[in-house]
Amino acid sequence: MTVGAFSISLSVKDLAASQTFYEAMGFQVFGGDAGQGYLIMKNGNALIGLFQGMFEGNLLTFNPGWDENANLLPAFDDVRQIQQRLRSQYIPLTSEVDEDGSGPGCFTLVDPDGNSILFDQHV
Repeated sequence: MTVGAFSISLSVKDLAASQTFYEAMGFQVFGGDAGQGYLIMKNGNALIGLFQGMFEGNLLTFNPGWDENANLLPAFDDVRQIQQRLRSQYIPLTSEVDEDGSGPGCFTLVDPDGNSILFDQHV
């Protein structure tokens, strides 16, 4: 199973302060829109999403179909295949993607230690 690009999505209190902090650590804005309350920051292969007021807590995020530069991968496991595989392993999901659909979709789950995980396919 291939899960795609990995990033951590942080729920931040002050987007501008968080941007300044991560820029001091060598991260640069890679995507997002501060006016809409989120930025994607990159340092080498490390990706951090900063999200103000969009969700509570932090998320481990996987983007099936993308590499760490948001380039489309030539072959990848669709988010629906990943969901089916996890369900077949009896892993409970907290939200699901419509398995009859295609293209973009997402689902969520929580690991045994309470960490939220988002599979978010954009293609």
